[in-house]
Amino acid sequence: MLYSAELPDQLKKNIGQPVKVEPDAKLVFFSLQSMSVQIDSSWKAVLKKEFKADYFQQLANHLRTEKELKKTIYPPGPLIFNAYNSTPCEQVKVVIIGQDPYHGPEQAHGLSFSVPDGVPPPPSLQNIFKELESDLGLRRPNHGNLTHWANQGVFLLNASLTVRAGEAMSHAQIGWAQFTDATIHALASKRSHLVFLLWGKFAQEKAKYIDAQKHLVLKAAHPSPLSAHNGFLGCRHFSQTNAYLVANRIQPIDWSL
Repeated sequence: MLYSAELPDQLKKNIGQPVKVEPDAKLVFFSLQSMSVQIDSSWKAVLKKEFKADYFQQLANHLRTEKELKKTIYPPGPLIFNAYNSTPCEQVKVVIIGQDPYHGPEQAHGLSFSVPDGVPPPPSLQNIFKELESDLGLRRPNHGNLTHWANQGVFLLNASLTVRAGEAMSHAQIGWAQFTDATIHALASKRSHLVFLLWGKFAQEKAKYIDAQKHLVLKAAHPSPLSAHNGFLGCRHFSQTNAYLVANRIQPIDWSL
């Protein structure tokens, strides 16, 4: 639940009667309550206008309707905002933008490119590990859980936070893009000396929200097997990220897993 508040007395008195409720950050009737969403309080404050916006209520209603129709949605409700819950706004150092949650069983857990323990790393993540090994000499891990990165300030954000099971990009047009664009814009405007890793054309379209004079923006091909050899492998983004953080007196990321 994003916000909670007791109903004002006048609403209690008018139960059953038409009542106009003005938007208020302390009184948001959030339709995802039934999905037990969890999000860090810092993001609630930064994105409160988005949570009150009509498009977000429509988005929430869309997900609620699909749930009522017994559609399977990934990731599970408590993990929809896992990126936001794992990396508070003020702790973000690096942003890695993915496109869509994994749509296979047990794969998605709300962090871009990451999978839970016990789930084999998908091909794109395997290529990320190849680049880590080449760039930093890190041995490839035997799992694909990137929570260790998220806990250090790597914001693992997907452009869409949900997907219908077995249907890639099925929630790409329901409002998530507007919400995550607002997230990127807020980060880029409120913070300085962040590193944005934009892999692939889709992620690179987000560069328009980022002031490259305030932040380091690194672009490369997507790590997918279809494109990784066109510029992702050999990009050395991980070492460049840490060099930039150190130069700005920011604790570098321990990329080992």
